[in-house]
Amino acid sequence: MAASIREKQTAALKRMLNFNAPPLKNTTESVWKVLIYDRFGQDIISPLLSVKELRDMGITLHLLLHTDRDPIPDVPAIYFVMPTEENTDRICQDLRNQLYESYYLNFISAISRSKLEDIASAALAANAVNQVTKVFDQYLNFITLEDDMFILCNQNKEHISYHAINKPDIIDTDMEAIMDTIVDSLFCFFVTLGAVPIIRCPRGNAAEMVAVKLDKKLRENLRDARNSLFTGDTMGTGQFSFQRPLFVLADRNLDLATPLHHTWTYQALIHDVLDFHLNRVSVEESQGSEASPAGARPKKKNKKSYDLTGADKFWQKHKGSPFPEVAEAVQEELDTYRAQEDEVKRLKSIMGLEGEDDGAISMLSDNTAKLTSAVSSLPELLEKKRLIDLHTNVATAVLDHIKSRKLDVYFEYEEKLMSKSTLDKSLLDIISDPDAGTVEDKMRLFLIYYITSQQPPSEADLEQYKKALVDAGCDLSSLNYIKQWKAFTKMAATPANYGSSGVKPMGLFSRVMNTGSQFVMEGVKNLVLKQHIIISQAIVFVVGGGNYIEYQNLVDYTKARQGKRVLYGCSELFNAAQFMKQLSQLGQK
Repeated sequence: MAASIREKQTAALKRMLNFNAPPLKNTTESVWKVLIYDRFGQDIISPLLSVKELRDMGITLHLLLHTDRDPIPDVPAIYFVMPTEENTDRICQDLRNQLYESYYLNFISAISRSKLEDIASAALAANAVNQVTKVFDQYLNFITLEDDMFILCNQNKEHISYHAINKPDIIDTDMEAIMDTIVDSLFCFFVTLGAVPIIRCPRGNAAEMVAVKLDKKLRENLRDARNSLFTGDTMGTGQFSFQRPLFVLADRNLDLATPLHHTWTYQALIHDVLDFHLNRVSVEESQGSEASPAGARPKKKNKKSYDLTGADKFWQKHKGSPFPEVAEAVQEELDTYRAQEDEVKRLKSIMGLEGEDDGAISMLSDNTAKLTSAVSSLPELLEKKRLIDLHTNVATAVLDHIKSRKLDVYFEYEEKLMSKSTLDKSLLDIISDPDAGTVEDKMRLFLIYYITSQQPPSEADLEQYKKALVDAGCDLSSLNYIKQWKAFTKMAATPANYGSSGVKPMGLFSRVMNTGSQFVMEGVKNLVLKQHIIISQAIVFVVGGGNYIEYQNLVDYTKARQGKRVLYGCSELFNAAQFMKQLSQLGQK
């Protein structure tokens, strides 16, 4: 099996942290060094390498570029930053201040010749030319969150957001800049993947603009035989000729309902209702049952952060599972752990046996072996306990939201709307129910109804809905935008038809994976059937932002078709609240 994009990006980072030489497998000795990164570099490294892994590679300190840093004159420094003017100015300042013994400059994206000359001039002026040991373009300007999922950026994501691309007053030069930023990151992605893609996209939207620019950038690089990034040790022999990934570019405007959908799978739910970004979730700790004294300020809730990583087996197994299954699995893990813990306690008590008879002595030696085995598995048991506590806390926090907001009601109702099933209660009743969901939940539900209905409601019905929404406290700005969007898509092309994707529902919880994101489903169906060229894998990328529902949709799709690998990528990762905010901003213009 070919290495995943996560493995390839991690390997590139480890090579960089070993002074751009392959890390030696059998050596425990490593040179002590300092890692200097900007926020972009930090976001790329943090989902892939833990602090312990950095320490094992000799990184004694990791510091942000734009902070006050003390000189450490006898230690080499590895820089991992974007080639911005602000960053290159700070590097020049570090050279003048002679902060480190030597400098290994790694740029996340390709640095321009003029900025490189600025650094060279500063090194010359500071008499530090010999200390600038290496300068590398790393082409790592994207963030890998899973083996089969990546996003373009977390910092400054508003510059390439759905709002930025679709605002009505955007000028051509701004749009060009947004497209160039997206293309630069996608180019880095394919350099790291070590493959030149076959590009497919719909016509007449931002996805086509990205496709044209990416195609041009790839061709220009391939023409330059001496400096091509797709030859030599980055490419496996013959891979370029016969096995190329299919790159399907989709535009967010093809489907605005899925990002608003209330979901029911673990990872997507965490992203929807908790503070979750770059694989780290923050949960408010419960304060117990103690009440604050009368008149006293309520205690401030502590936030606890957890990393949800590839090393967490429970997470890897259940992140795509429906939430009720996750709750059961947490309980099963807890029961298994308690049984193992009780066995250790039982063995400890037996070890206190008294008496000299043969039976007791043979039992003692037998139990000694068992206890030795139990003690040797203690670190594994403690790690298991840590993960059970983690998922108990996270699942409890999610469950609190489900109960207080009746999210199961929203999920089921939206499912029926999107699959054109018979509705068991009126939309107006849910909007008007003060106990069902937040203001935002009600607005999301109505927008999904409006987007997925083939015929918009009559003016009289619409006024009735709008009154109910306003009475519930909703801001209708997002609806203003959706009305414009729907009118435009009707003129331009046929919008996504949620009712006839041709996918049979397979029970309540798995249906979300099959009806939600039709453009992804149809896109993958279309590309898998074509057998003219050898497709080793496909990459579906959404210009304008994406979410974990679509990611899980693709994961389930590929599981059902063994042997196919499909990666999911998006320009930015947003949850429904963040997407609603962008729609509201567009509706106010």
